[in-house]
Amino acid sequence: MRLRLASLLAVATVVAGCGTDTSAGPDPVRADDAAKPALLRAPKRPGEIILRGEFTPATRGPVTLRGSYVVRFEQYAPEDPRTDFRGATALVVRLDRRPEDARGGMRVFRRAARTGTRRIDADGRWFVDVTFGDYPYVIRFTPSGKG
Repeated sequence: MRLRLASLLAVATVVAGCGTDTSAGPDPVRADDAAKPALLRAPKRPGEIILRGEFTPATRGPVTLRGSYVVRFEQYAPEDPRTDFRGATALVVRLDRRPEDARGGMRVFRRAARTGTRRIDADGRWFVDVTFGDYPYVIRFTPSGKG
């Protein structure tokens, strides 16, 4: 009986020690940061608006825009970082005065790509309407100071 108890205790000690070495493998905090798209990793600057979404269609806002902005998007596929977005559904983003109402609005993006950039001029309250897209995305409005 003592031999059996000693054997069980030895096995339990070995099993309890498995997987406790945190120095091996990737740092989970850094791994999470590395998995974020670049538009989320960059520090937010004054006046920037950053929107993140998992699914479409989605409407966000209203947001208040005043002047010129560089607008960038980034799509990402957490399950497959090598995804080629050129063959995917185009990411379609609009600015609308009322939610999901294209009258009086403006198209911002309609692109099948991992990233995109354009400059817009807009004043007032807008809803950001992301109509189509197959992947999680980030949209970042950065005041450009030009306009």
